[in-house]
Amino acid sequence: MARSCETEDSINAWAEGVFGPAPKITALTKRMREELDELDTALAEGDPAAIRLEVADAAILLMRVLALTGGGTLQSAVDDKMAINRTRQWQPAGDGTGRHKP
Repeated sequence: MARSCETEDSINAWAEGVFGPAPKITALTKRMREELDELDTALAEGDPAAIRLEVADAAILLMRVLALTGGGTLQSAVDDKMAINRTRQWQPAGDGTGRHKP
């Protein structure tokens, strides 16, 4: 039996049905911070399966934030941001991250 592919609409409908409305969007970002802490733990333990699941939890919360704020899809937000990022000058931090120059 083939697995069905989730969409941002199906994920948001599920979340609304299970958790109810989120009158304060900051509740979602607070929960996302908890998921990122769980991701840090999974990374420290080196468990690829747990890492994958924690990344998914964070992405699900990001999708819900965008849906509730009219921000479009996560993919469209990433595409728009990457178009901006590609025009900027960057200063690498030496650890795989960096900041854009003013």
